[in-house]
Amino acid sequence: MKSPTHSNSRTLGMPTLAQVAERAGVSTITASRALRGVATVGADLVERVRKAADELGYVANPAARMLASARSTSVVVLVPSLSNQLFVEPLEAIHEVMRPRGIEVLIGDYHYCRDEEERLVRNYLPHRPMGMLLTGFDRTEATRHLLSSSRIPCVHMMELSDAPGIASVGFSQQAAGEAAAKHLLQQGRKRLAYVAAQLDPRVMQRGEGFRRALQAAGVYDPALELLHPLPSSIGLGCQLFRELMQRHPDVDGIFFCNDDLAQGALFEAQRCEMAVPGRVAMVGFNDLPASAHAVPRLSSIHTPRTEVGREAANLLLKMLDGRPATPSIDLGFELRVRESS
Repeated sequence: MKSPTHSNSRTLGMPTLAQVAERAGVSTITASRALRGVATVGADLVERVRKAADELGYVANPAARMLASARSTSVVVLVPSLSNQLFVEPLEAIHEVMRPRGIEVLIGDYHYCRDEEERLVRNYLPHRPMGMLLTGFDRTEATRHLLSSSRIPCVHMMELSDAPGIASVGFSQQAAGEAAAKHLLQQGRKRLAYVAAQLDPRVMQRGEGFRRALQAAGVYDPALELLHPLPSSIGLGCQLFRELMQRHPDVDGIFFCNDDLAQGALFEAQRCEMAVPGRVAMVGFNDLPASAHAVPRLSSIHTPRTEVGREAANLLLKMLDGRPATPSIDLGFELRVRESS
């Protein structure tokens, strides 16, 4: 079996310029000029060719003149934020796995913007990477089409899917939210709030799991969901905790979508001389290094970020080598109970 690391279109089964031209009913030269924006090509032909290219998922290949035997030596990793420390650990693990194989890791940051991710995919695909490591499943239909048409092996990180042909490594975000709710309920808390920021799909999934557990216990109150679109931070955690307790002073338990929000809430509680967990219990998410040393020490859902990167990289290598591989790897999570709850 020929290795999928070959970077030519025939090996990968990617749409060619000739196929675009055939679908548009023009010559290959005309199709090329239309896609390059040559002024002498009429607007109607340009529209026809671009429509055909979009339907086929075609992306231009600037390396088309290279020898057919040329190989790519890189994989692409797309993450929603390089400023978010949550993605540093998986990126380091990916490098550690790929480096001994002589594989270069190309990193794209799409700033939690699906259109930006689509632009990155369009930019990287022409260079025929060996494979891609993607974060989650929330992307534009155009991006999905480009990826499926490219036939480039992809592994999705941080979330799980049991859909046929989809490789994923992560854990259940919903189950993590449920675990936080059940822990607070077991501590006798009844007025439970969910405080979240950034509001990416994984944050919303955690909230869904938290909500589901509260509904099952008959204590869910939609007014106790405080959702903010800005990126999470310690400063925002201070602000949101203050707002929540002013509006709903009877709240006695809070699940924060990220530890930085929870750490900010701990600071604000100290400033207000509000006892934690005596007056209000707190649980964070991701178990950032500082959480085990906060005052009081913060209870948090520990997520296997390094393991996600390592296992995702190894899974991609198995796919590239044609070796048997488990398509969906659930690494689970751990609720680390400390002083705050």
